[in-house]
Amino acid sequence: MKPRKKRTSSGNVFRDLGFGPEEAASLKVRAMLMAELEKHIRSKHLTQKQAAERFGVTQPRISDLMRGKISLFSVDTLITMLTHAGLKVDVRVRRSAAA
Repeated sequence: MKPRKKRTSSGNVFRDLGFGPEEAASLKVRAMLMAELEKHIRSKHLTQKQAAERFGVTQPRISDLMRGKISLFSVDTLITMLTHAGLKVDVRVRRSAAA
C-alpha cells in the first residue's frame, strides 16, 4: 500500500475541497450558523415542529436544516432563525494572509 501524502489544511474545509474563495467563505459561515441552530434544537430537546414555531419557519425547513442541506439556506435566513431562537450573532472580519 502506498503511503498517503499529507496535506496542510487552509482552515476552511470547503476551500480544501476545491471551492473558490468566495463560495468557500459563504459555505463555511452557513455551516457554522446551521451547526449553532442544530445544537440549540438538540440542547433544548425541541421537536422539529416546536423548533419551526420558535424560529418562524415550517417543519420541512427544520428537516432540511437537520439534514445539513446547506444550499437551501442563505446567511440572512439563518441569522433570522437564530434571532428568533433568542441567540445573538456576532460577526468578525479579519484580514486574509494574501491581503
